[in-house]
Amino acid sequence: MQASLKLNTLHHVGDVDQRIFGGFAEHIGRCIYEGIYDPESPLSNKEGFRIDVIDALKKLRMPIMRYPGGNFVSCYDWKEGIGPRSKRPAHPDFAWKSIEPNTFGTDEFMQWCNLAQTQPMMAINLGTKGAEEAAALLEYCNMPAGTYWADKRAENGHKQPYGVKLWCLGNEMDGPWQAGHVPAEEYARRADQAGKIMRGLDDTIELVACGSSGRGMATYLAYDRITLEYCWDSVTYVSAHRYSQNHRNDTAWFLAEGVEIDRVIEDYAGLFTYVRGLKRSEKKVYLSFDEWNVWYKNHEADGKWTKAPHLLEEVYNLEDALVCAQYLNSFIRRADVVKVACIAQIVNVIAPLLTSSDGLLVQSSFYPFQLMAEHCSGRSLAPILTCPTYTAGERGETPLVDVSATLNESGDLAVFLVNRSQSESITLEVSFQDASITCISGIDILSGNDPKAANTWENPNQLMPRAGVAHLTDGKAVVELPALSFTALRGSITLK
Repeated sequence: MQASLKLNTLHHVGDVDQRIFGGFAEHIGRCIYEGIYDPESPLSNKEGFRIDVIDALKKLRMPIMRYPGGNFVSCYDWKEGIGPRSKRPAHPDFAWKSIEPNTFGTDEFMQWCNLAQTQPMMAINLGTKGAEEAAALLEYCNMPAGTYWADKRAENGHKQPYGVKLWCLGNEMDGPWQAGHVPAEEYARRADQAGKIMRGLDDTIELVACGSSGRGMATYLAYDRITLEYCWDSVTYVSAHRYSQNHRNDTAWFLAEGVEIDRVIEDYAGLFTYVRGLKRSEKKVYLSFDEWNVWYKNHEADGKWTKAPHLLEEVYNLEDALVCAQYLNSFIRRADVVKVACIAQIVNVIAPLLTSSDGLLVQSSFYPFQLMAEHCSGRSLAPILTCPTYTAGERGETPLVDVSATLNESGDLAVFLVNRSQSESITLEVSFQDASITCISGIDILSGNDPKAANTWENPNQLMPRAGVAHLTDGKAVVELPALSFTALRGSITLK
């Protein structure tokens, strides 16, 4: 089969914000304990941080890390997680029915972020706490010594402020499962009050308001609209969450997931434009897609009141990795709307990494993320794609190829492609209307014959990228996209 991709250096939607390659670390299951923090493991440093996990995450180049939740944050008292560990109380966690020992808290997280070369994206508790506690945490993290909570930070061995710039005003506050969930009108008041005080203490921070918990919720967009109308002047972002599922075991339907992701982003783009017009405002608000992933195989969420229970430890296969690539393609294509995104989560819990006490397993979803985070830079080019379609159930006729492309000021081109076909390879020609492709600097392909194939502890390298081949002809690149594949193509251009 044949396909073509036409690009133009002048047709773009703006610069890609590298924060779309963010991560999420919540106190759930074995994400924190036995994941990023495991003093008993021989693979940990003297502070108890798993060095193999840190080294793997560095390859993903995550510029931000959302913490500490998630559902966990809505019952969390951050004050219990600071100071001498011997004096920190254990606490029952309402969200995941687990025991939280509080041996890893705010200061440990900041130290870990430094080692992992990422920046903290802190969430505050607006479920069972409020503006006063939020302001205290902001003071602890960002204010210079000389006030009560800033002095507490100094007493705990951290004289200099952490300077956290990105803050989430709660989590999924429209969800009945959320501790302290409330109607939009009440949440908007809480968020606005907390936000105004926090920005009063540090006017350099950016705030993320809770959006609806998902497109399937009855509150979808209405919750967001009410919140935005009330908090427009306080916030910079609204959060969106989505977890993709294939309960029906229909690969063709599942691989059209990118169509649904695009629709969610388009919904929010329209909402932002509407409220901006309603406010007659020059300001813009953007999307923080701060929970996204494939999640449907493991829904064990009852920790049975134990520490670090094995919860939500999803095994990812080839088709899951191709859906994850489509999330990132959508974020890149809509760089004008999506400025922040966080894969949920980073280790053990619905994550690209799994740990044992003495080992690390890299899952299929790790590789598209790694390649895109490494090579995506500059402007998001508007793709003009001509390719065959296929019928994806009720999702209708869907292009067999999903694509995004970026170009930086040095002329470095990156094109990211998913071939949704389960049986046919596609020969794709990439060309520019106003430039010539002069060099192919690299091509990596993740593919396989079985959409259910997955890396295992027994066979950890079953799914790994391999080098591909592309040809240059008259300033155009021609690349073969295998069936069921993700391809990362890099090159350089010269303007005509």
